[in-house]
Amino acid sequence: MKIAARHYCFIGLAVVVVIAMLIDYRPELEVSDESRRMFEYLDSLPEGSLLLISFDHEASAMPEIRPLALALLRHAFARRHRLIGIALMAEGTGIGYGLMNQMAKEYNCEYGSDYVYLGFKPQYIAAILSMGESLPQTFPDDYTGRAWADLSMLAGVRNYGDLAGVISIADGSMVMHWVEYGKGRYGVPVSAFVAAAMVTTFDPYLASGQLTAMVGGLRGAAEYEQLIGRPGAGARAMLAQTSMHIYVVALIVIGNVVYFVGRRKGRGR
Repeated sequence: MKIAARHYCFIGLAVVVVIAMLIDYRPELEVSDESRRMFEYLDSLPEGSLLLISFDHEASAMPEIRPLALALLRHAFARRHRLIGIALMAEGTGIGYGLMNQMAKEYNCEYGSDYVYLGFKPQYIAAILSMGESLPQTFPDDYTGRAWADLSMLAGVRNYGDLAGVISIADGSMVMHWVEYGKGRYGVPVSAFVAAAMVTTFDPYLASGQLTAMVGGLRGAAEYEQLIGRPGAGARAMLAQTSMHIYVVALIVIGNVVYFVGRRKGRGR
């Protein structure tokens, strides 16, 4: 295969990212109002509050979603909130289960009493509406096949009325459905950790109060890690993300200079 000019651009980008990731630099960030709002919301809930965390994303979003999810789970487990994990997108199912187990182990939380994972439910709108009527009927068994009645943490839990809130970890439009059907119909507070590309989509929901709080993108993950005092993948990726942006801007500038110089030479002939 002949290597074209654009291939060198991608190779250069890869080199920039690799070098930046090898440098263990975690900058001090100015925390945005949005990230602080989420932090204060979770902190304001009484210890042991019951939260439903929905892993509404695909595997392709992992580089961005994983730091967000880990920051959220660290804060929630540290506050000793009781967590119910689910997934409304199939690819998020195993990812969510793995991340919850990883963080639970870090905070010595026990499955069944501190957290449970109910797994995947297809037809997301129907699932959101069904959980508003009955969580046990929507998920009669957990992800591992244990019956709802055998999970002590879920004793007495019927529907959204027994939850302190829902937090969707999403790379797409699922947050909108949680707001429309979970918040709109059943009144459950909805918050979100979302990919950077979705932040502007949900800003109006946040401004109107339909979303309780929202954290977005790698920058949001890094800010949240700073708030909870646990620097992680988000903070580490800041240098790589900044370097990539500078690299792309530099390519645009160089491309424009080459274009205009070439055009001037063409006119001079």
